Amino acid sequence: MQYIRLVWYNTYTKVYLFCCHNAIFTNFMSNTTTKKVPTELGTERVGKLLMQYAIPAIIAQIAASLYNLIDRAFIGHMPNVGPEAISGLTNTFPFMNLSVAFGAMIGVGGATLLSVRLGQRDYDSAKNILGNLVTLNIIVGILFAAVSFLFIDEILLFFGASENTLPYARDYMEVILLGNIITHLYFGINAALRSSGHPQQAMTATIMTVVMNAVLTPLFIFGFGMGIRGAALATILAQAITLVWQTRLLSNPKELLHLQRGIYKLKSKIVKRILRIGMSPFLINTAACVVVIIINQGLRKNSISDADGDLSTAAYGISNSMQFIFVMIVLGLTQGMQPIVSYNYGAKQPARVRSALMLTMKWATLVTTIGGVVCVAFPEFVVHIFTSAPQLIERASWAMRVMCIFMPVIGFQLVTTNFFQSIGKVNRSIFLSLTRQVLMLIPLLIILPKYYGVNGVWYSMPISDLVAAMLTVVTLMLQFKEWKNEKINNL
Repeated sequence: MQYIRLVWYNTYTKVYLFCCHNAIFTNFMSNTTTKKVPTELGTERVGKLLMQYAIPAIIAQIAASLYNLIDRAFIGHMPNVGPEAISGLTNTFPFMNLSVAFGAMIGVGGATLLSVRLGQRDYDSAKNILGNLVTLNIIVGILFAAVSFLFIDEILLFFGASENTLPYARDYMEVILLGNIITHLYFGINAALRSSGHPQQAMTATIMTVVMNAVLTPLFIFGFGMGIRGAALATILAQAITLVWQTRLLSNPKELLHLQRGIYKLKSKIVKRILRIGMSPFLINTAACVVVIIINQGLRKNSISDADGDLSTAAYGISNSMQFIFVMIVLGLTQGMQPIVSYNYGAKQPARVRSALMLTMKWATLVTTIGGVVCVAFPEFVVHIFTSAPQLIERASWAMRVMCIFMPVIGFQLVTTNFFQSIGKVNRSIFLSLTRQVLMLIPLLIILPKYYGVNGVWYSMPISDLVAAMLTVVTLMLQFKEWKNEKINNL
């Protein structure tokens, strides 16, 4: 399956993992006093630890997934234009991914560097990093919006919009681009909150935004008759209100790290390091953007008409929505696993490392298996959440069955990818992250439609899931064999 707007949260939750892990080992607090290292990571029962660390993360991830579903659910039930509007919204996904690529380069790079400096107790540098993170987000937000506005129609058409869906895609993106600075600052400051020892407040910010978006979206769409623009406005307004609250939290002078004068001037050394650290998530999100473009173009190019292409694009957008929820739950589990694995790997306790890995795999596989059963056995029920149009229900239900046929293996793949990150094997983690999108999915999207038409686009996604999972198994077994041969930790 294609993880569309998941990147909005997936990238930043990786920052959460890194920063929480660093907080454990650096004992950073809101003042310079120290705090006892949580040795329970090396002694407490692994199952209990995993629940303790994973449940808050899962709550935040579910909130994030609901945030993404709200717009699609209400837009899909707009009278007379639901299917076309959903298709138009799906055409904006590459736009969103591209924006995220730039935002992640700043947010992930800045928050990660911030966490490192806090761990080194270099608080002066940490303050300047926070200020530079804010300044860079503002600059990038303005530049991206300005360039996008100049060529918005051309970009959306290239991303797969048709003459019928272009007005909806444009209406939505114009509002989103006007609030682009707010969005970048919202995610960037939330990452800074996590990295400065406030993960609970960061989670609260996400939940606040979800609740406000759920209230404002139907009000603006149906109450004020604003249509798809109302959905975009609700999204930006919810983020803006939360951003005010976030800013107040980070403006408290009693906190060691807070927003203050003199920290916003860009420093070349800090900027270069932020960009260097953020290059990996930038490339990953750019790859996601390319994949979505190819999928949208493939669905349109191989359809029998523009209307049929619009229907397939809308079906694609809906089919991702239910998968999104289950994948986000798995990401919450991997967040809970990471500090346990990292701590015990560093403490040379291989049995606990293996136990945490295997238990997380079991739970993740259970979650994605349930998701697969729901999407394959009851797709019509799921699709009705987003539309009441008979043709779209039929097309999206078929698409969901095809895309989710190998969904159970996705849980294992996500956990293993995060496991390599947790033990410092970053290159292998990145390799597995890109395997499905670059090595598998793109070639399949180019080759299969030549033989199977539009169905080849749909078949490409589950096949790439299966092949990527098989490659993940091989990679993990090679890692275990490598450890055994080198007698490292007897893993």
